Amino acid sequence: MTTSRRTFLKNSALLLAGTSMLSKGAFATSAKNKTLGIQLYSVRDDMRADPIGTLTQLAKIGYKHLEHANYVDRKFYGYHAKEFKKILDDLDLKMVAGHTAMSVDHYDYIKKDFTDAWKYTIEDAAVLNQKYVISPSMPQTIRGSYDAMANFLDLFNLSGELCRKSGMKFGYHNHSFEFILKLNGKKVFDLFMERTDQKLVSMQLDIGNMFIAEAKAIDVLTQYPGRFELMHVKDEIAVNTPEKLESAVLGTGIIPVKEIIDLGRAKGNTSIFIVEQESYQNMSAMESVRKDYDVMKGWGY
Repeated sequence: MTTSRRTFLKNSALLLAGTSMLSKGAFATSAKNKTLGIQLYSVRDDMRADPIGTLTQLAKIGYKHLEHANYVDRKFYGYHAKEFKKILDDLDLKMVAGHTAMSVDHYDYIKKDFTDAWKYTIEDAAVLNQKYVISPSMPQTIRGSYDAMANFLDLFNLSGELCRKSGMKFGYHNHSFEFILKLNGKKVFDLFMERTDQKLVSMQLDIGNMFIAEAKAIDVLTQYPGRFELMHVKDEIAVNTPEKLESAVLGTGIIPVKEIIDLGRAKGNTSIFIVEQESYQNMSAMESVRKDYDVMKGWGY
């Protein structure tokens, strides 16, 4: 079959147009790649009193993704991993990440291997289909020594390798001291970024905790582009207490939250945005996180 030059050019133009539209569509889909979740510490008292009832309320609000903060004796909020997974599945909820503190005691330097306790942590997280195992704290005992800190950060990479075997990634969640404390003249947070392998360890940027240390999330996202797959989304208000600040409903405080989360998507490689609110200003915890959800949805998340 022969094809005229005019027909060929016409078909080629249509093909190019279609390819262009496809590319734009693919880019748009990628740009919209984001997950909105909630850290269950936000409703900690409710979870302690009635885990299933609390999860049911969160699902009704619209939350689909969760991050836990209670893993004790191989149980999540009192339930074994398989039991808790069944509860989540019944409510169409997904545990995208979880907070479980890793310590130096979780590694046996003689055997050069992690202890069973930490291996169980990874194993049970995998049962919940978590994407991330996040350590939310740093032992006080190593904060005063550069060598101790460096050795502990090396464990982060080893934990990342262990998590990768189960299809997950290890991560760390900052507080404020990482931006205040210096070892060998360098901020601890910068040591974190230098000594951890991006392919194995993800930093979960808590924009409220760092603000307490007068560190600016916008500066950090710019300094370390592509390093923050997860973000704790918080706002802070000024209060007359020794701490001077406390957590509040998003958009009501002094942190430029919307600007930060947008920059996280644009420069930080951030796709998982976890709402966390720790104080409620005479509201119930559930009403507070309901407002947070509405704000995030209004911002396009």
